Amino acid sequence: MAETGVHAIIHSATVACAGVGGGLAQIPGADAPVLMTLQAGMIVGIAAQYDVSLGKAAAADLVMTFAAAMAGRGISQVLVGWIPGFGNAINAATAAAVTEAIGWAADAYFSDPGNRKKHK
Repeated sequence: MAETGVHAIIHSATVACAGVGGGLAQIPGADAPVLMTLQAGMIVGIAAQYDVSLGKAAAADLVMTFAAAMAGRGISQVLVGWIPGFGNAINAATAAAVTEAIGWAADAYFSDPGNRKKHK
């Protein structure tokens, strides 16, 4: 069943992104390429659960589309990300929340048969 696989994909990517966000908090922007790669991989995996073959470029486009509404991540990193300990926790939580939101947005997107047709 796609639902179980999607849950596992989203939660695995969320944990990975939280680790990256927390680990690289003191270097503004250093986590962005890694997070984008993990999130694009998550979207490719979610698409596959719906029998959609999605390339990395298309997945990256979808990451940007889903993440555009979540610009607060950058703001939180600039404001508190540089504070050791506290900044790491905030950056990890923000990266996790954004990844989780992107994952569920991708799930909703690919669960719509009309959107799946766009990518076949």
